[in-house]
This record gives sequence, C-alpha cells and structure tokens, in this order.
Amino acid sequence: MFGYSEACARNQEPIRQVMAEWVGEPGLLLEIGSGSGQHALYLGAAFPQLRWQPTDVAEWLPSLRANLCPRPPNVLDPVELDLARGHWPLDEANLVFSANTLHIVAWPLVQALIAGAAEALSPGGLLLLYGPLRYRGEYTSDSNASFDQWLQQRDPQSGIRDFEAVAHLAASAGLVLLEDYSMPAHNQLLVWRR
Repeated sequence: MFGYSEACARNQEPIRQVMAEWVGEPGLLLEIGSGSGQHALYLGAAFPQLRWQPTDVAEWLPSLRANLCPRPPNVLDPVELDLARGHWPLDEANLVFSANTLHIVAWPLVQALIAGAAEALSPGGLLLLYGPLRYRGEYTSDSNASFDQWLQQRDPQSGIRDFEAVAHLAASAGLVLLEDYSMPAHNQLLVWRR
C-alpha cells in the first residue's frame, strides 16, 4: 500500500508553480501512476478548472481510493492504467502528468508511457514528466547517483533514465519539447506539446 510520502509533500508546491505557467483553460488531466494520491489532492485543488483523472495499476487502486477520501470535486474516481497491458482508460486528454514514474518502471514501460501519452493527448495537449534524469550519462548530483544504485539493486530494470533517450522517445512519438525545468532535490520537470 502507498502511504504518505514526504518527498511528494516537498515537491508538490514547486510542481504547482511550474504547472501554473502552462495550465489555464479547463480540460482533462490524466495522471499516470498516482501512487499515494497526494499530487491529485494538492494539484487538483490548485487547478479546479481541470478534471483530474488519477490512475494506477489494479493492485494499488484500493489504497489510492482510500487516500483520496475526501477529495476535491474535480478529482475523479481513480481508474486502472497498466502500462504493461497497453489499455488506456480514456481516448483523449488535454494534459498527461506523471511524477517519479520513469525511474521506477522498466524501460519498455517508459516507452509505453510516452507512446500512450502521445496517442491520448489532444492536438496541442501537454505531457508533463517530473523526476530525476541523467544528462549525457552524467548524474545531476551525487545523491542521484546513490539513489540510482539503490534503485538498480532493488530492481535491475529500474533506474534513473538518460534525458537524451527519453527525449528521443518523445520526438519519435511526435512530441515537441518546450521546457526542461531544474527542480528542487535534483529533479527535472519536462514539458512537451503534441
């Protein structure tokens, strides 16, 4: 079960500040890998003009639903989205958001996430991805290098991804990189447009 995440609590306000530069009009935001639900609660409340659709794999949905009670009226009931199965719960979204997912899932699921997001986004829609990255094979901090080592010991298929590889996937899916924000705690927030 996903419990309260200190890291999530620390990063949600910086994420909100960046999102505020891009989120204006009403629309539907699809969150991939909602985990504890903290981002859905905090950011959903911060952007009441959005319908916020939390998702996760089936085994985490009961704890996600529990964590989302009570929730803002614009935060929808969570639904299953399993990147490994390739079935997405909706046909079109104005925004797709995922935080701290790329370094947890295996590389084929990173590929599925970006391809699926590109397909789900409406024309002009935005993909926002938050988390640690490497650049030209180099870590942005010693703490990220240690974190990556820990991730790979836990699961050899996980690990901090190379920006260049992620950017290549996005470009191949027809997404255009608009911004690469340096965030607190050596994370990045990438914004692509379809």
